[in-house]
Amino acid sequence: MAAVPDRLDAARQRHDELSRTLHESNYRYHVLSDPPMSDAEYDALLRELIQLEDAYPALRTAVSPTQQVGAPRSTAFPEHRHLEPMLSLDNVFDREELAAWERRVERSLALVPRYVCELKVDGVAISLTYRRGVLAVAATRGDGVTGEDVTPQVRTIRNVPYRLATPDPPEVVEVRGEVCFPVDEFEAMNAERIERGEAAFANPRNAASGALRQKDPRITATRPLEVVCHGLGASEGIAFTAHSESLAWLRGVGLTVADETEVVADLDQIMDYVKRWTGQRHAPRYEIDGVVVKIDAFADRAELGTTARAPRWAVAYKLPPVEKETQLRGIQVNVGRTGKVTPFAVLEPVSVGGVTVAMATLHNDDQVAAKDVRPGDTVIVRRAGDVIPEVVGPVLAKRPPGLEPWRMPSHCPFCATELVRPDAEANTFCPNLDCPQRLWGALEHFASRGAMDIEGLGEETAKLLRDEGIVHSLADLYDLSEEQLLDLPGFAEKKARALLHSIEESKDRGLDRLLIGLNIRHVGPTVARTLARHFGSIDALMAASDEQIAAAPDIGPVIARSVADFLGDERNRRLIDRLKAAGVRTDVQRRQDGGLLGGWTVVLTGTLAGFTRDQAKEALEARGAKVTSSVSSRTNVVVAGEDPGTKLAKAEQLEVPVVDEAAFVTLLETGTLPGA
Repeated sequence: MAAVPDRLDAARQRHDELSRTLHESNYRYHVLSDPPMSDAEYDALLRELIQLEDAYPALRTAVSPTQQVGAPRSTAFPEHRHLEPMLSLDNVFDREELAAWERRVERSLALVPRYVCELKVDGVAISLTYRRGVLAVAATRGDGVTGEDVTPQVRTIRNVPYRLATPDPPEVVEVRGEVCFPVDEFEAMNAERIERGEAAFANPRNAASGALRQKDPRITATRPLEVVCHGLGASEGIAFTAHSESLAWLRGVGLTVADETEVVADLDQIMDYVKRWTGQRHAPRYEIDGVVVKIDAFADRAELGTTARAPRWAVAYKLPPVEKETQLRGIQVNVGRTGKVTPFAVLEPVSVGGVTVAMATLHNDDQVAAKDVRPGDTVIVRRAGDVIPEVVGPVLAKRPPGLEPWRMPSHCPFCATELVRPDAEANTFCPNLDCPQRLWGALEHFASRGAMDIEGLGEETAKLLRDEGIVHSLADLYDLSEEQLLDLPGFAEKKARALLHSIEESKDRGLDRLLIGLNIRHVGPTVARTLARHFGSIDALMAASDEQIAAAPDIGPVIARSVADFLGDERNRRLIDRLKAAGVRTDVQRRQDGGLLGGWTVVLTGTLAGFTRDQAKEALEARGAKVTSSVSSRTNVVVAGEDPGTKLAKAEQLEVPVVDEAAFVTLLETGTLPGA
């Protein structure tokens, strides 16, 4: 009788493993623009998880990757709550799976609907909100409900109109699309980067994501991005009966819609479309990785509804990857800002799917061993998901005799520090925070809005400081002088003083922001705030044992081990000592602005014109207030901006005072509500 529990235990263990892997992949793909695996590998793991949950329904929960969209938004940008959720799409991989979806649709509707076939452009999902015809907000998908506000960046994209070309614009309309690079412009941009001695971008999707997430919109403006629109979200003051009708309207008001979209009648016509574009997949101007099939009539869509993750009225047919053979010249490693050491293949250049591939990721040393690829091998290369180049494996029949298996180097090739591989982890790391290869990304991360928020210290300035040899450590930022900056290209007196002022202001961010900035593995905003509240100071945290750290709420042994290892490293301790000596605050208390709001509990909802959500929260906390995410009888006031959510109704129900932005400013200045 023990066999069934044993199987369930094994299933639960595998479910946990898959969930962790997929959650991490989602975060790195959607937030960091650094996918740890190919689309094909991700799809295979997700399908395995779906099958596991079908066999053991008790394992399916609301937090499973099968039930979620995207990933939590980055803290580097203001948040924006979508008027209508941005869902994902379920995938099919062959005619049989597509036919099964079609049967479910037709059975639910009791009719044969009309379908629309579109090319699945591989880019970054974006939502453009137009109010009375003017672009008000552009936001990424985020977790599907709340995304990143990247309006300044999107306003630099050449084919996104500031004003819709119509004399009668709707009151509000959300336009959904993909931010992407036209293939020819991507290739030209990469050629220019190589000529300038800069690293080429790996693929258009990652390049688009990185360009969109530049803190400085002027950098985004230098990248030849475009937005291809494929549908609508919420709208007011406009109505359509069919998706095809709405696409025609989008074209008419000046937005770009893919020309290859077609209305079809049945499965055979859908498959004709799929086969045609499988054979011509490199003909469109943009990278594609599949075909999207949608129900055309909005009434039929409403009847079918959605799941928590995806609409039932649409599905993505994923195209098979393109593969070629070439020679593996060698295997080298790169070190990222977290210290992760990633092996990559140096290839004899080969054209795969219309793009020349000379390098491809190998992910980690376990993957190299599992694939058994060796320098000198003939290998199969594919652009997985038709985008990310990867090495599939060796052609053993063509392997020359005497090729030795590759081994991960024992020491970092950039700083000679001994590499470490934590227990039960697939990845190897350089633990040296001052490693020159890590430093560029580490500086940019340390200065990011979610960390120490150093305005003016973005990607290009971080690279310049490193390359000029002025900054060798994060602590060196606090020793910079105006004279040093004035010697750098592009720095005049005003810019140098502004950067130094921002660096000085960053000293007062508090322990949680410092922990984020130090780039400790597994420590994001939530964990950082928990550790800061629980220990109170970095000295107390450094003195704590693994067990004491793990005892903090929602921390656990994996995070505790990572934190303890980081803070136990002598180099990192010296860095923290230097930061403290420079005046960087290493406890939870920030300098109070009179403690005007000590004891207040405040809830923020909607979008404020003069503050990002993070700025409003920091202003309240600096005055002693506690900011919570939900309204209760203990809430003193709700601050409501534009498009408030359900919190407003809850506040009215509990008779909690609600104030607008003007009253909020008064509250910050005086510590009292107007009229109180």
